Amino acid sequence: MFANLLAEAVGMTGSIHVAAACLGAAIGVGIIGMKASEAVGRNPGAATKILVQAILSTAFAEGIVFFAIFLVK
Repeated sequence: MFANLLAEAVGMTGSIHVAAACLGAAIGVGIIGMKASEAVGRNPGAATKILVQAILSTAFAEGIVFFAIFLVK
């Protein structure tokens, strides 16, 4: 039983950087959304400019995940 768990753990560690990239991107997207909504609340007139910047920043944060997935294959 322990040998099976060890074999599974060895298989999982090969993709740990993908999990770290996904976690980092998820946290980054959450922070971007939080700060964008805060900025729109403070200055509703700049909502369009803030939305554009938030979408671009989100795309760049999620792009990191694609690089990490590409490195696995």
